[in-house]
Amino acid sequence: MTAIALHRPRMTVISLNIEAIALGSYLVRDAFGGVMRYYTSILHLDALWYLPDGIALICLVQFVAHCILRNRSTLAFLVFAQILLSLVLGYFMLGTANAAMSSFKMMLPVFVGFCFCDSSLGSYRRLLLVVAATFYLSVIGVLLTKFYVMPWVGFKYESFGAVREAGRLWWSYGGDDQRLMGFAADNTMAAFFILISFTITSIRKSTGWCLLFGAAAEYAVWITTSKTTFIVLSLYLVLLVLVRMLPQEARLRAIRNIALWSFVAILVPIFLIVLVSGTPAVPHSTLYSILDRINNSWQLPFVYLMQLMPIGVITGCGAGCFNYPQQLFSPLAAYWVPVDNFYIGTYLMFGFPFVAFMVLVFRATFTTTDVYKLTLLFVVNMFTITVLNYGPASGLLIIALSFSDVLARRSMPARAALGIGTGVPLPVHPADGFSAGTTKAALGGSR
Repeated sequence: MTAIALHRPRMTVISLNIEAIALGSYLVRDAFGGVMRYYTSILHLDALWYLPDGIALICLVQFVAHCILRNRSTLAFLVFAQILLSLVLGYFMLGTANAAMSSFKMMLPVFVGFCFCDSSLGSYRRLLLVVAATFYLSVIGVLLTKFYVMPWVGFKYESFGAVREAGRLWWSYGGDDQRLMGFAADNTMAAFFILISFTITSIRKSTGWCLLFGAAAEYAVWITTSKTTFIVLSLYLVLLVLVRMLPQEARLRAIRNIALWSFVAILVPIFLIVLVSGTPAVPHSTLYSILDRINNSWQLPFVYLMQLMPIGVITGCGAGCFNYPQQLFSPLAAYWVPVDNFYIGTYLMFGFPFVAFMVLVFRATFTTTDVYKLTLLFVVNMFTITVLNYGPASGLLIIALSFSDVLARRSMPARAALGIGTGVPLPVHPADGFSAGTTKAALGGSR
């Protein structure tokens, strides 16, 4: 018996990070949305398109089990309850079951992002390889579409009973500029995935790599005609170089300060409305897009909300309102306005509770040590000034991931007040969110 026991093979524990699998599957699906939609449709494998949403349902269960039950987070419970209440309110507001199902599907990525609350994105090595591959292929895809017309451009498909068209997924006012869509089949989506995948990948790379491939990313984004993405990427590259010029011990503090100051971007629409509201937008001019947002996109939804549901200015009008579920599946589609700002669009759906949540997110940023989340906070705050970012699903997921430390166990008030442990070890990160690694153990070596 002893001899048998000594030679008994050890059991290998397989750990599945379901949140990483969900993020990776969403990223691959959305960054290559044109390819996926076209080939799954012609091969009659349309159900594969919804595979990431199925994985996200498991993350919803994990969110309840980990954040609410295990961490005993009151905030996580309130967030969950608020989303459920908003889904119910949205159903009565929008009036159809298809709109309600679309709204529920729309909110699933939030729970995936929140599942990263007690971990660092840098610890998911295989996921980072997927992100890096997404960056390279996204740049290549945009360059290819400059010279070749891809078969999925203009391809129409059905979703929840509504017909949609590849290359026409996101709202934008027309223009004469060529809009290169890459593998994502939409120019804004293509630019977004280049921005996000470059940002995440650059944290582990040398300054030389960042400048070389940053220039390639800048060119690819420029020819997509996404002005917002180009400005944000340019600003990120400048800050990356400046942070790397600082002493090693000062970098984390600098990155956290950059992330904190980026919340000022929430006030930019209010400032612009007060300053230049009413200025006529001349079609096809340089400022046409931003002036239209100021005069219409950021103000008209509140005008319509006061007509449809005045109390909604405080409570919100429910998940899906003034978002694509309303546009595609609701009798109120005539009142739909493209809300090109994440914070305005989310406030319309959730009302004042969202303001309270964001105050807590800002407060949690003071103690965040994950350089990936701090860096993403800066990028998404800048990017969402002129983009709603609820579609594709990966956009909302990245935002939720960057906010997720507000639900971290280490952020619980008792720990902050008493300075005692909670049973979950704090991750130790080098102070280099915009920089290449200082230790091979921490960052996998220099490349």
